[in-house]
Amino acid sequence: MKTIAIVAGGDSSEYQISVKSGNSVAGIISSLYRVYLIIIRDTNWYWEDPKGRYHSVDKNNFTLIVDDRTIRFDAVFIAIHGKPGENGMLQGYFDMLQIPYTGCNAFCSALTFNKHACKLFLKEYKIAMAESILVRKDEQIDNDFIINRLGLPCFVKPNDSGSSFGVSKVSKAGELAGAVSEAFRESDEILIESFMQGRELACGLVKTDTRKIIFPVTEIISKNEFFDFEAKYTPGKSDEITPADLPEKQTDEIRNLGSRIADLLGCRGIVRVDFIITGNKPLFLEINTVPGMTEESIIPKQAAAAGIPLKDLYSMVIEDLFV
Repeated sequence: MKTIAIVAGGDSSEYQISVKSGNSVAGIISSLYRVYLIIIRDTNWYWEDPKGRYHSVDKNNFTLIVDDRTIRFDAVFIAIHGKPGENGMLQGYFDMLQIPYTGCNAFCSALTFNKHACKLFLKEYKIAMAESILVRKDEQIDNDFIINRLGLPCFVKPNDSGSSFGVSKVSKAGELAGAVSEAFRESDEILIESFMQGRELACGLVKTDTRKIIFPVTEIISKNEFFDFEAKYTPGKSDEITPADLPEKQTDEIRNLGSRIADLLGCRGIVRVDFIITGNKPLFLEINTVPGMTEESIIPKQAAAAGIPLKDLYSMVIEDLFV
């Protein structure tokens, strides 16, 4: 039986969501593998055993010493949303240690985590998306220029975070400064995007060396002003309809486009590509290379709609590491 580390936690505001995802994955695959849920928070990396004892990870070789026994891992399942599990840092670390891990490689993770860089990359391939402006901390902001170029309403978001932390919808010019300050609490770079009026859709998919699965598309209908953190994780605050009520031709277009974007970026493992349908045109919103795995998350719901048990889904991406 293989020994698998599930890394969860991280250094961003998504810490608690990541721990929930890690626990969910651990419970699902524990009958298939020897599973250790490794919590990472800043420099504190540890495993809590069933007796409540904490065992620190040796970062020199990513091992655990438990009762004088050294535990080495055959592979790592990355369940950290945000830093350092979604931005390429952990991927580079595991690459140096030659420990296989699920999901995208270091370069792809770094590229996709940086929303601005990802959009610039995809623009070269004529992927349609909203216009945006990157602003760095301590850079002077010309509110009039931004509003004249992007219009109102617009969205202000951290350039490198998820779960809608620090994201604001700005409907009036006087709201822009506050939204910018809120986003800068999450990141040193922020993205200001023009508003895309339309339906929000999520396309989950799996890419391995031997399999390609594109899940049914989900439509997200937020009961808040947009799909913010509360709407994502509070039952009743949003409707997530899987499969989305779309014409078959449009569904196929979104699924094909999601798959193409993942291929252009070099993604592997489980990813989710989000779109806004404006008129009949799908516009790229963002890509999530370590999507949520909690009961409230979209990927588990899409897998269920596709008739794929989560045990099969997670073992698929793990076993792909040994092909």
